[in-house]
Amino acid sequence: MAATVDHGLRAGAADEAAAVGDLAQRMGIDHSVLRWRGWDGTGNLQDRARRARYDLLTGWARTHDLSVLALGHTADDQAETVLMRLARVAGVSGLAGIPRRRSQDGVLLVRPLLGLSRARLRAYLTENDLTWADDPSNEDTGFDRIKARRILAALEPLGVTAAGLAEVAENMAQARDALDWYAFLAARDLVACDGGDLLVDLRGYRIQPAETARRLLANAIRWVGGGEYPPRRAPLLAAVEALRRGNAATLGGCRILAAGRTARIFRELAAVRDLRAAPGALWDGRWRLSGGDAIGCEIGALGRHGLNSCPGWRETGRPEAALAASPAVWRGGELVAAPLAGLANGWRLDLARTGEEFFASFLSH
Repeated sequence: MAATVDHGLRAGAADEAAAVGDLAQRMGIDHSVLRWRGWDGTGNLQDRARRARYDLLTGWARTHDLSVLALGHTADDQAETVLMRLARVAGVSGLAGIPRRRSQDGVLLVRPLLGLSRARLRAYLTENDLTWADDPSNEDTGFDRIKARRILAALEPLGVTAAGLAEVAENMAQARDALDWYAFLAARDLVACDGGDLLVDLRGYRIQPAETARRLLANAIRWVGGGEYPPRRAPLLAAVEALRRGNAATLGGCRILAAGRTARIFRELAAVRDLRAAPGALWDGRWRLSGGDAIGCEIGALGRHGLNSCPGWRETGRPEAALAASPAVWRGGELVAAPLAGLANGWRLDLARTGEEFFASFLSH
């Protein structure tokens, strides 16, 4: 099965998608055209289109019970990505470029052409009497990727080639995997899960190499905060330093508080204050509350006001700020239940992402 995404941004895109459909039909392959009409003229067009493309493709794959989706990125795409990330002073993970395989929304994305140059791919198509379409936006130097493409052509006489940069990305990917492995081992030794929060042994954290400490905290922030991307490098390094010193910090919708030999990483109240969900539905991407009388109820943050209605919250051992950002059941303005704060009232609280998934996140790309 095959699919083509029509972003609806060019008049010729529909004809190009139809041409792919004709080719697929001749090869006996079922083909679908996935249309995106979400561009409102604001924000970063290429980033928005990319996100939409992956959402459409993985959604299509799940609909058709496809567990693996092959994408057409080439070595040139890899080289351009490395150049753009080099301009952003990326570290090892950034310079690892486009991964050969990764999972998204339960679908494994693979890139079998990542070691093949664009020129070789076109030569193959020509040899087999196949055609391709060139996107006119590939000439628009307003896009960073097109600038990188032209710079790459200018660097070729110096020996800086697409193949060479693709090999650099592969080397960086291997280095990243090694660093992630040691960060995983450190997390196993130093981190424990408590009601959706993460507890970090400060004495052990302080003696970690800088890169291990950075990776550990970045993954912790993503797991608790649910962010798609890790925090930006500068604020992340500031948070690492604060954690080493036992100071408080706020980053990625999370708070970090130290108490004695342990630091707790938990959700920031401001990030979830306005979130609402129906009972049984996922709240904040992590929690499900169910089992009680759900009539007229909704799920929202406990808040400091709600915490005042939980007389036993101190017995939980969790700090006030962490409990204020925890999920609770409300009926109008009345608090019905807040299990993490010791007020269950027949309601059950389930964490959608387990602690084991946090540890596994160090080894998944």
